[in-house]
Amino acid sequence: MCRLDGTWDAEIALVVPSLLQLTDAGTFTVGELGAPGWTAFGFARRAGDAVPFSLGPETCPAEELTALMIMWVIGEVVAREGEQPRHVAVSHPAGWGPYRRGQLHGALRAVGVHDVTLVPEPLAAAENHAVRARVLPDASLAVFSLGSHAFSASVVRRAQNRTFELLNHVEGVDHHTGADFDDLLGALVRGRLGKDGRVSAVECEAAKRAFGQSVVVSGVEITRDEFVEEVRPSVDHLVGTFVRAVGPVQPDAVLLVGGACRMAVVGDALSAAVDCRVLAEAAPEHSVAKGLAVAARLVLLGPEAEPEPLDTSVLLHTREQSLRFPVGEVPAPDDDEFTAPPPRPPVDVSPLELPPRRVKRVASVLKPAGRRSSSRSRDDDEDGR
Repeated sequence: MCRLDGTWDAEIALVVPSLLQLTDAGTFTVGELGAPGWTAFGFARRAGDAVPFSLGPETCPAEELTALMIMWVIGEVVAREGEQPRHVAVSHPAGWGPYRRGQLHGALRAVGVHDVTLVPEPLAAAENHAVRARVLPDASLAVFSLGSHAFSASVVRRAQNRTFELLNHVEGVDHHTGADFDDLLGALVRGRLGKDGRVSAVECEAAKRAFGQSVVVSGVEITRDEFVEEVRPSVDHLVGTFVRAVGPVQPDAVLLVGGACRMAVVGDALSAAVDCRVLAEAAPEHSVAKGLAVAARLVLLGPEAEPEPLDTSVLLHTREQSLRFPVGEVPAPDDDEFTAPPPRPPVDVSPLELPPRRVKRVASVLKPAGRRSSSRSRDDDEDGR
């Protein structure tokens, strides 16, 4: 969140895993992984998907789950701050079109969230960067985003009115992401333990973040060189896609976004592939969220109300701590634009027969049973979204 009467920087007010569990009583609990088939995750990127989530006896559209999660987060912050937010900004993949954005807008309105602006993730990343570093008009920034389950590469440009515009964007499809790197580390450990060895995915994820010269997972020591050798082909594939997405544009800097960018091998590979600075925050999984708070403030006050940063330089090393991104003015949604989904190619498969809804989900169904933390806590979800 950003305070309108305080510092221009954003602060992390709440961190919670994006998990919704349906209970037998028809209510949702937040932030805890429950029984298989009753817990939803990964729904935020599937808004507008015609196939809903199946939770117990219920079917739940992805945009509805996303709106419920956002409503719960807003309620938790309001309880802490004692007042409603003046404006809310929500991120979405840069590749989303009017239909997906419209579905999410409609779901948010249905749960009472009206003053909201949807912002593409790379623009939010750029807004976060621009708070601490001066970004001149017509300057370009490249955004390398690598989270638990998604990879994307984007190029944005600073407009004359101190907002940002998207020049190019590529969503990774067959690329390894943070969860895949956890699996690769687990495979190394299992190779030492034998076929009967058990490795915790949570322990692998924590070890991957904290990699120094070596880490110990399930009693097995894995050196950094061993891990780098295992993940090098995957990292090279990611960097190659990023370089192709940037194309002939010469960006002023590359911004690392997403928790998987904590791996030093990612920053090292990018630094060797591009002729510009590669910048990351200490917690890159929070960069987009912080940029969204800045974007919400800019919607209310306008970019001209925010002074230029005094410091004209940013971090020169991927492991240092200083990054910022700007968000431009995003027009209010036009309901006429969201009347129908884009045409889909014909298919020859039988339609999925969905069971009827048996539980009505409203605002009161959410129970604050999730694991919460302050800005000093560690996020269990690398995406931090």
